[in-house]
Amino acid sequence: MITSASPRSRTVTLILACLIFIIGLGGLHRFYTGKIISGILQLITAGGFLIWQIIDIVRIVIGSYDDAQGRKITGW
Repeated sequence: MITSASPRSRTVTLILACLIFIIGLGGLHRFYTGKIISGILQLITAGGFLIWQIIDIVRIVIGSYDDAQGRKITGW
């Protein structure tokens, strides 16, 4: 099964994910990538007590993070 790449920017996704360290809001990258429910959960739990947020940041950096349709976010 071949899936296409996501039209979402990996740079924007990474910046939104890192905003938890600047303004304390976790999960913004999940809203951007269409994962609304998990975005709300991260928002109210401070990124899953930072653990979930850090895992997402690592996945974004190494290129294994995907959007709500299962497409990899690869383009910087």
